Amino acid sequence: MAAIHYTEKGNGFTIVLLHGFCENLHIWDSLIPQLSKEFRVITIDLPGFGKSKGLPASHSIDDVADVVLDFISNDRKLEACMVLGHSLGGYVMLAMAEKRPDIFSGIGLLHSTANADLPERRVARNRVIDFVKENGVAAFVQSFIPPLFADQANPAIAGTVEFALGTPLSTLISYTAAMRDRPDRNHVLKSYTKPVLFVAGKYDSLIPVESIETQARQAVKAQIVVLEKSAHMAMLEQTNDTATAILSFVRPLAGHP
Repeated sequence: MAAIHYTEKGNGFTIVLLHGFCENLHIWDSLIPQLSKEFRVITIDLPGFGKSKGLPASHSIDDVADVVLDFISNDRKLEACMVLGHSLGGYVMLAMAEKRPDIFSGIGLLHSTANADLPERRVARNRVIDFVKENGVAAFVQSFIPPLFADQANPAIAGTVEFALGTPLSTLISYTAAMRDRPDRNHVLKSYTKPVLFVAGKYDSLIPVESIETQARQAVKAQIVVLEKSAHMAMLEQTNDTATAILSFVRPLAGHP
């Protein structure tokens, strides 16, 4: 299994945060102070991002899920926790929940989806791979990151670009292919009997609110929060509101009033 780099802060019931594409664990830095006042918060670098060792070039989302599950159950020895995934992290989280629903007291999707890529999206993923091979990581990142924010003057854009510039070329290509080829996992939402948190951004063009609402209706115990000033990066666009949504969801799981 790949070695996982992580941070841990706080005590009590555990929240595991999985970052998105071309990010690393520092994308959660602004949320941790609020969440860790009440709970233990573990953030990780997904394999190949940040300081975590990468996987073979042909890896799948399921392969990533296996690594993270091994970290959670064997390294950290967690028998109950809540895991929240942002975008790509949500794809990994759903694969984890499909494999081991027993160890999660609740799961959450932050700007993410259980849907597989539509044909046109798969074509777009292939174009990304071709573009990056020809032009490099920096050219892609500088065009990819700003549109993820509702406000193009958001000061967090610069820091997010800086994170993303550290993404290895091989990681960017392999994860793009893995996202393109991931299966539909709406059946996970339908079969998972514990609470599911959905956080959507009103201006998110990648994962529209309507799509999230449709998926939430499939879940047995769904809680949906739509953030009115966010696009795809609510943890940076509406940090306090995102923290409030997570805390409100996790408190009952942990037996807190």
